[in-house]
Amino acid sequence: MEIVNLLSTSTLWLLAVVGLFSLLVGSFLNVVIHRLPIMMEREWKQECLEFLSGDDAPAVPSDNSRFNLVIPRSQCPQCGHQITAIENIPIISYLVLGGKCSGCKTPISAQYPLVELTTALLSLIVAWRYGFTQETLVLLPFTWILVALFMIDAKTMLLPDSLTYPLLWAGILVNLNSTFVSLENSVIGAVAGYMSLWSIYQLFKLITGKEGMGFGDFKLLAAIGAWGGWQILPFVIFASSAFGALFGIMWMLVKGREKSLPMPFGPWLAMGGLVALVWHDAILRLSQTFFMPS
Repeated sequence: MEIVNLLSTSTLWLLAVVGLFSLLVGSFLNVVIHRLPIMMEREWKQECLEFLSGDDAPAVPSDNSRFNLVIPRSQCPQCGHQITAIENIPIISYLVLGGKCSGCKTPISAQYPLVELTTALLSLIVAWRYGFTQETLVLLPFTWILVALFMIDAKTMLLPDSLTYPLLWAGILVNLNSTFVSLENSVIGAVAGYMSLWSIYQLFKLITGKEGMGFGDFKLLAAIGAWGGWQILPFVIFASSAFGALFGIMWMLVKGREKSLPMPFGPWLAMGGLVALVWHDAILRLSQTFFMPS
């Protein structure tokens, strides 16, 4: 039945539209991944300058050039060549250019086509899993935001509030009509998601005097709990810890990374959360079997 459904005309059209559109979304996510941390850093610096200068102190010069997700136009960081529309076609432009800037031939990071391709593949999985449903409509933006959070945290160890907070509130709104779980379970999931990691953080800090994770991790797990309910949280925490531990061991074996260096936890929370939402019913049954036995 799955094969017949997959080959149906309506499903093929859905997958085609979602695949093409999500490639464009992946291209925009590359902009978000690159620019949002810079925007945050500029904002922090400006706030610090205003605080340190005081009301009576002379004005401190700052960078007032406009920089957001739209302005200025994308350009090569090496030579300043502005990326044209024809050079910005997802994946195809990268292949045609041979992975190099058309102006100075500086290599372009493979991150760009990989993010576009990953966004498209994950979106296709969501569309294939849920079909023409409300779940697909709301899970696609959920997936895209998780891709951005995964990459931003992996690169900068930051989980921006401008992404985690909207994701949290959206999860509660989505479940007003019990799309994935009841509103009650959604609210409890948000609270339990935040408080579970916050408690671990406080206990670790009390014992070691060090901070084991950032507050962005609390907010991300709260958002995942708001979307999928408190019942999926044991699986998400277990799966993300397993993903992180496996990656950490492999990284140290390959790169010789020092054990004392911090590693982001957000990417693995994002992976666990996405799995838990895409296969929500199966994960609920798994959680009830292994984590909440009757």
